[in-house]
Amino acid sequence: MKSKYLIVASALLISAATFAQKDQIKNAEKALKSGDAQGALTILKDAENLVVNAKDVEQAQYYFVQGNAYLQLADKSVDTGKNLSLSADSYKKLIDIEKTSGKQKYSTQAATSITQIKGKLINSAIADTQANKGVDGAKKLFEAYQLDPKDTINLYYAASTAVNAQDYDLALPMYEELKKLNYSGKGTSFTALNKATNNEDGFNTANERDLAVKLGTHEKPKTEAIPSKRGEIYKNLALLLVQKGRGEEAKKAIADARKANPDDSSLILTEANLYLESKDFNTYKKLVGEALQKDPNNADLVFNLGVISAGAKENADAEKYYLKAIEINPSYTNAYLNLAALKLEAEKPIIDEMNKLGTSDKDMKRYDVLKKQREDVFRGVIPYLKKANELDPKNEDVSKTLLGVYKALEMTAEAKALKATM
Repeated sequence: MKSKYLIVASALLISAATFAQKDQIKNAEKALKSGDAQGALTILKDAENLVVNAKDVEQAQYYFVQGNAYLQLADKSVDTGKNLSLSADSYKKLIDIEKTSGKQKYSTQAATSITQIKGKLINSAIADTQANKGVDGAKKLFEAYQLDPKDTINLYYAASTAVNAQDYDLALPMYEELKKLNYSGKGTSFTALNKATNNEDGFNTANERDLAVKLGTHEKPKTEAIPSKRGEIYKNLALLLVQKGRGEEAKKAIADARKANPDDSSLILTEANLYLESKDFNTYKKLVGEALQKDPNNADLVFNLGVISAGAKENADAEKYYLKAIEINPSYTNAYLNLAALKLEAEKPIIDEMNKLGTSDKDMKRYDVLKKQREDVFRGVIPYLKKANELDPKNEDVSKTLLGVYKALEMTAEAKALKATM
């Protein structure tokens, strides 16, 4: 007889707990409707231990109210990022519960709210970045990606933002994820000017954009190709791995990327830069040569070969590459500068010999020969320094060097004119 009474008593306890839980959820809903989101969360907290054993429909309702409460706090700018994330977590739990039970009551509303949260996270991330809070912005963009993993561009922006904020520990796993996804970002953008806001709006398709133009809300439609970001991604991943002392992993990452994307010439440059960072100049030159076969008019590549050759004291090759870079791009300021610096190196041995000479007739004759050689060196660099000064008139190093050359050659009028512009 005692056992029967115990069973009945237990049943009464369970029923009481269920009613209490239902009342708490209802009370939380009332608090939420009155604008007291924090009060609603406090009420739900009291029911947290009971909800685990509740029916599916009550669990779903619990997480729906909880998600709404967190979202209301976020809308009131209370710990915006944190509460948006908590809200999304609550909605995802109720969607999973209703998917398992087969009874969907709140899922549609929850899915709509998750989409809104994603937009709010992105907008909040933009605001963070503009306020120099890049790490917070990167985290929010990553959360937006986690809410909708198909929208991989948010992962790319999260990684880029983390790098710009110099939080490399945060950025590295994001870039590793982008590599795993073989993300490219290559595509086409469809935009048109909004007549009301005077801003350029983006559209998913050309048809959507063209319809807006026909309706008269937009004008000046544009279609632009979006280049692949894969080279940049692998470059940043490699550099982050190098910084972490994982150089071999970096080289493997680039090698794997090139195998997966043999037509992406930017990856050759990424690999070349990696070997440049590790001061393996021979491999760098080999890879740059390979890249130049695909892109022979890349002035940056040719210029870099000049820098490497100059560093290896292969001055003839360095001069050839600098001149080639100028041929490709006549406005390449650094090529003119480096070419002038390269030619000015010939002055030092001349000065050293001049300083060792005595006052004998033989030495004085040699001095005159050396003086002429030095003047020839100066005259040889004037065209390059003048061009560099013309392209970059605010560069004090260029103007001072050119002024020094004019003075050494006693070109008084030229020196006076240049000094007037400094």
